[in-house]
Amino acid sequence: MKTFCFIFARGGSKGLPKKNIKSLFNKPLIKYSIDIAKEINEIDKCFVSTDCEEIAKVSKSNGAEIINRPKDISHDRSPEWLAWKHAIIWTYDNYGKFSKFISLPATAPLRSKEDIIKCLNAFKSREDVIITMTEASRNPWFNMVIKNEKEGIDLILKSKKKISRRQDAPEVFDLTTVAYVLNPEFILKNNSIWDGNVKGILIPKERALDIDNEFDFKIAEMILG
Repeated sequence: MKTFCFIFARGGSKGLPKKNIKSLFNKPLIKYSIDIAKEINEIDKCFVSTDCEEIAKVSKSNGAEIINRPKDISHDRSPEWLAWKHAIIWTYDNYGKFSKFISLPATAPLRSKEDIIKCLNAFKSREDVIITMTEASRNPWFNMVIKNEKEGIDLILKSKKKISRRQDAPEVFDLTTVAYVLNPEFILKNNSIWDGNVKGILIPKERALDIDNEFDFKIAEMILG
């Protein structure tokens, strides 16, 4: 069975305008995801789902096939899960069924080929979802807080056992946008990755950057430079 790669790129980014095609070392950001997908033998096709003509033009010129995303699922508050469902249905109609869905967001240009292959290899019949994660810098059991009803500050999570060192707190992870691997049928039948059996793949911090704003972009430039 086939493995299809999808890159979901809206045109209306507010944190960093036109970030999906912003030039990072003379290369549109989205091209990093397209290029690495084309390097992996298991990936049969690479699609870009977008509502933006400019993103579509750049993506097509770099070897991706375009899925025109409807405007009603392209708003700021539109769950990307709806775009995933739309892309799968469109692909079924145009190319037939496939067995592995992999999303490679354009905002994670520091991922490696090995990271993606590790995710694809981890996807077995007993898993519905493979996500990527990295070691968290903060821990809700130790140094993450919220305001309480009295306008004071409390830990987000409280343990019955006093935790005085971060090393004694339960281990937690940050989700990353390096890759998502799913069964396409699972996506069509459910509404969240957490509806199924989820497995996490650990990614080193230096490859897990998710570009959401100008500060993140500057960090990517520093790392790649």
